[in-house]
Amino acid sequence: RPSHGTPISLSGYLKCDTDDAKEEGAGEELFDGVNSTIVSGDSIRFFVNVNLEGTPSAAAESEGAGCVLLHTSRKYLKLKNFEEEVRAQRDLDGFLARASIILDETATSLDDVLREMLKHFAEDPENMEPSCNFEKIMNTLFTDSGTPREGNVHLLSDTIQGVTATVTGVQYQQSWLCIICTIKSLQRRHVCISRLERPQNWGENSCEVRFVILVLAPPKMKSTKTATEVGRTFATMFSDITFRQKLLETKTEEEFKEALVHQRHLLTVANQRPSGKSDGHNLYTDTALPSFLQLHDFLNIGKGISDDIARRFPVYALDFTDGIIGNNKAIGKYITTMIFLYFACLLPSIAFGSLNDENTRGAIDVRKTIFGQCIGGLLYALFSGQPLVVLLTTAPLALYINVIRGICDDYNLDFSAFYAWIGLWNSFFLVIYSLFNFSLLMKLFKRSTEEIIALFISITFVLDAIKGIVKVFKKYYHHGHTGGSYSGKTRPDAIPGLGINTTFLMNSSVSENQTCPHDGHYGRETAVLSLMLMLGTLWLGHTLYQFKKSPYLHARVREILSDCALPISVLTFSVVGSYIFKEIEMSKFNYNASDSLFVLAPVQSLSIGSVMSAMGLGFLLSMLFFIEQNIVASLANAPENRLVKGTAYHWDLLLVALINTGLSVFGLPWIHAAFPHSPMHVRALAYVEERVESGHIYETIVSVKETRLTSLMANFLVGLSLLLLPFPLQWIPKPVLFGLFLYIALTSIDGNQLFERVALLLKEQTAYPPTHYIRRVPQRKIHYFTGLQVLQLLILCGFGMSPLPYMKMIFPLIMIGMIPIR
Repeated sequence: RPSHGTPISLSGYLKCDTDDAKEEGAGEELFDGVNSTIVSGDSIRFFVNVNLEGTPSAAAESEGAGCVLLHTSRKYLKLKNFEEEVRAQRDLDGFLARASIILDETATSLDDVLREMLKHFAEDPENMEPSCNFEKIMNTLFTDSGTPREGNVHLLSDTIQGVTATVTGVQYQQSWLCIICTIKSLQRRHVCISRLERPQNWGENSCEVRFVILVLAPPKMKSTKTATEVGRTFATMFSDITFRQKLLETKTEEEFKEALVHQRHLLTVANQRPSGKSDGHNLYTDTALPSFLQLHDFLNIGKGISDDIARRFPVYALDFTDGIIGNNKAIGKYITTMIFLYFACLLPSIAFGSLNDENTRGAIDVRKTIFGQCIGGLLYALFSGQPLVVLLTTAPLALYINVIRGICDDYNLDFSAFYAWIGLWNSFFLVIYSLFNFSLLMKLFKRSTEEIIALFISITFVLDAIKGIVKVFKKYYHHGHTGGSYSGKTRPDAIPGLGINTTFLMNSSVSENQTCPHDGHYGRETAVLSLMLMLGTLWLGHTLYQFKKSPYLHARVREILSDCALPISVLTFSVVGSYIFKEIEMSKFNYNASDSLFVLAPVQSLSIGSVMSAMGLGFLLSMLFFIEQNIVASLANAPENRLVKGTAYHWDLLLVALINTGLSVFGLPWIHAAFPHSPMHVRALAYVEERVESGHIYETIVSVKETRLTSLMANFLVGLSLLLLPFPLQWIPKPVLFGLFLYIALTSIDGNQLFERVALLLKEQTAYPPTHYIRRVPQRKIHYFTGLQVLQLLILCGFGMSPLPYMKMIFPLIMIGMIPIR
């Protein structure tokens, strides 16, 4: 030990790369010792040498002559969970296969002990490193590597030690020391454990060292295989005093290995948790539910609805006042979210309204679609249990409407009456589902199934946008290459493409008054401009969405631009397409003003047989509503979103049934929870912060403003947009809508775990993020599981994108079929 009066300068007690830290240490002033400016749990061998070779005055004089700066970093590491983190088992297996164990080492100084351990590496044929200079490795272990001679401070650079918080400060485990180091010239990881013959005093916090663990690793390793992670494995084992005592009693290397294996078994058993874990979140994160479903859960009529109301009604007033009254105001975020949601609701309403107009020959048009969206959205925003969920008419619903029109034509049925009866049967079945607590069945839908369906919806957005631009090129680039106006004599198919998503945008015909403009031009310039508008909308929207991560402008400005990325991109390229290039005619959505919005369907005009046939279609439709509503609500209520006001699956399903009852009898399009709009709504209201782990930057939601105001105002503005028909809303070119759907698809993929795991197949292992499944699941099993999910996704795409409309109608049954596969 250094004699009294000698200044002591020490390095961090637990120094690891900052990116490997698990949580911040607090109260670091407790570690300061007498005459100490930097606290250590590592070797102070330098001071031992000073005291052996010179007097205190000489040391002080040397300090004044050649002072250097020493940077110290202390971070807590979590003990490794041997039951969940698969690498803990693999690390020990790898060590046992090529064991480097030194028993009863007689060396007394830290330098000599480390040299013996490195010598043991060099002499072991199983651990050969031909390009490795062990003398350089020895120097790298200490802080004086590469420093000028006057700054030769000989302290360990990177160590892990066990500590225990006490009333008086922090108590170190002094009998073991784990030294970690990253060496460029190494080919693989190496671990050596040395048991000293006698306890050695290597300075403060290392007064009676009996075990030294040396971990060496190359720099380019997967995040779970770094030197710090391997050191954490062995440090967790050695933190047990009973285990260390057993190691002291072992006589041979075999006994030493057996003790390691036994300790691994004890740690695995100690960390085991009760069974019944799932791979994702359950629906009811805030309600105590049994781990399995029983018959009486469904026979208790109305219990789910009453529980939902009891859970949500006490916080109903807060849904209007949070962020408006009190300290944590969020008025600016509400305004930007409301603008985003307005465009996210209005533009799909225009899109699907135009498709319905074409498919139903005017029975359901853009005006009715916008009006139905306004009424249904307002009612849901006012009375729903989870107001962050967004209701929209969607592509599958447009498909159903198209099939219903075809059936009415084939059997000479009144479309309005048949449509109303299907909607009424659908609402009837939804009421039954909600009363008998059928939403409990969604517990069987694990996160993997939700990810498959979510990624499928994103893929359909992308494919349909591509189909749309291909259709434009076929029409204008190839047929319009003469440069004259396009005559349009060859009419497109009467029922253009039945894509499950936005196919109407690509396949709907250009109206007669647009095909032969007086001063406009159709031709290759139309096709090229359409491609530019689509890609430009996507580029600008995604660039602004990611702008919050850039260093430019003020943080609040970046957040506003990111929240308003969708409306800015749509408005910008609508101006470009309709004003800057106004001499080039662009196809716009059809608009035919209907006579009245409130016309009751003649439900009494159908025969009993027709009403019964409508029941079958209504049942299939109710299955789609049931699955879509609950899955989208589950994605919005995901644990990572940190919502705190509770869920209301049964009540919301009943409310959707009541809303669609009114929409059906007045001939308005049906609506249900929409993906990805609902998770994007949650994200827009969230406060997000960036965190760094193992060099990877990821975002995490800190809190979400759970309010009804944004949805209320957005749907109210959608209703006011009826005054903007046909102009200026018709100034939005169809290619801009293509770009809008590409933007929605791209942003919805962000955070999809299935997509992230598919991307792992294209990455080298060193670039793998330190996610929980990378830590806990073997890599081969991850890829097998991902492959099975991709296979299910392909099956879903095969049915959902089939050219046969009746194949698409059994789409909900395919989703249900995924439950036993999982």
